[in-house]
Amino acid sequence: MEALILLAAFAAGLAFRQLGYPPLLGYLVAGFVAHGAGLGTLDDIRPIADLGIILLLFTIGLKLNLRQLAAPRIWGTQLLHAGIVVPLTAMVISLASMAYPLLALEQSSQAWVLAFALSFSSTVFAVKIFEERGEQGALHADLAIGILIIQDLLAVAYLTFTADHPPSLAALALLALPLVRPVVVGLAKSVGHGELLILFGISVALAGAELFELVNLKGSLGALVFGLLLSNNAKSNELYRTMIDFKDLFLIGFFLQIGYYGLPSLPMVLVALALALLIFLRPVIYFFLLIAFGLRARTAMLSGFSLFNYSEFGLIVAAIAVGNGILPAQWLTTLALALALSFFIATPFNTRVHYLYSRYADFLSRFERSRRLPEERPAELGDAEVVVLGMGRVGFGAYQYLREYFGDRVVGVEENFAKAEQLVRNGVHCIHGDGMDRDFWERVAMHKRRLVLVSLTSFRENMAVVELARQLDFGNTLAVTCRYPDEREEAEAEGCIVFYLYEDVGKTFASHVLEKWQGKTLPPPAAGD
Repeated sequence: MEALILLAAFAAGLAFRQLGYPPLLGYLVAGFVAHGAGLGTLDDIRPIADLGIILLLFTIGLKLNLRQLAAPRIWGTQLLHAGIVVPLTAMVISLASMAYPLLALEQSSQAWVLAFALSFSSTVFAVKIFEERGEQGALHADLAIGILIIQDLLAVAYLTFTADHPPSLAALALLALPLVRPVVVGLAKSVGHGELLILFGISVALAGAELFELVNLKGSLGALVFGLLLSNNAKSNELYRTMIDFKDLFLIGFFLQIGYYGLPSLPMVLVALALALLIFLRPVIYFFLLIAFGLRARTAMLSGFSLFNYSEFGLIVAAIAVGNGILPAQWLTTLALALALSFFIATPFNTRVHYLYSRYADFLSRFERSRRLPEERPAELGDAEVVVLGMGRVGFGAYQYLREYFGDRVVGVEENFAKAEQLVRNGVHCIHGDGMDRDFWERVAMHKRRLVLVSLTSFRENMAVVELARQLDFGNTLAVTCRYPDEREEAEAEGCIVFYLYEDVGKTFASHVLEKWQGKTLPPPAAGD
């Protein structure tokens, strides 16, 4: 890839970061600018973009839960959504093709293919949004990712059935892949940690993609399946965490390549704008569908807004259709521009979605059904005085230590429903709840609790909880974890007790050693001492 393209991507990504937007929007702009300036070609970027998509689907497979996909609220919501938006989008596309000769379509079926391509939402965007907000384990994130996986599977099915070469008979042998799971998992456990684990993950993802390509199936589906083979074990969680940033680096190529599909003409811009305006219906449709399946208004809204855009897979479907002569090439550029515009529209809404919900919560809650899913039924804190938000390694360790002092007056709160249930089965005093949920804070009367420890996925999420606590006039003690000095200063400025992981953990280590060495219990050091 041209060095100037990377420099443009970095500069644009940094500029958008400073404006409060995700860097990926900068990469989109950099792709159009680089193409207009004649820097590089699509062939230079496509291998990196393809690798980014393969690694993305591989990491999704690592976290995939097939039981979750089987839930009616997942596949039912997506199929009903497609049944609404595909005919509506096809009508808009047909009108546009009649209005602009440049975008004329010879057959009505072409409008349906384009509408099908535009019925998906961006997996890349949603995953990045949830990572930015530290909400990967939240219920609304699980719902959105489940819906997106159903969409990806539909896209892969389309690509498979419309390919020049149908799947070979050898593809039937892939049904035996579950038999190799013990071998693959055992190999993962044997590679240890560090760069060898990263190399293992990349190798397995590429091997899965290549294997599926050999039998005329989409390579990205192979990466997803091989990620699934490695899922649901301790090593898969470590592999997922290890590959997140590496995967993101290659996804930059995907966003850059969008600009290389061509610079749009005025009719393309106007049609792309019309398609971009059409996505405002998307979160509304998802909201009411999810409400109908027994979700709360907050969960439905956060899930719907994360699906508030068009999809990179839509471009892939359209590109294959253009290559097969099903669609005219002009529509590919139009779809690329509509995708970029949808990202620009969706980003500010997702950045402020928690504020928007808090502002309109009373109105939105009127649409909720009285019958809720088990995951959405309210839980109570009882007479607990100390609450630990986030039952990861740090939060669970804090919970265990505080139990020695406060007994049953300590309770943990975990946003992942399955994990919360597992902790309860193991005898842990834990409930399911989202620390960033205003409804949860008000329902459990958090203002009555003496101490709240916040140890969520990211510092940004921790501080969002602190901000929520201040908005609700929580006047008792808040404690948060952080990883960097600037984060420590920010949290202390908000009046929080701060546990600086890279410094205070060493003091805790020394205290533990002295306790074992001297055979007596010593008080833990105060954070910051």
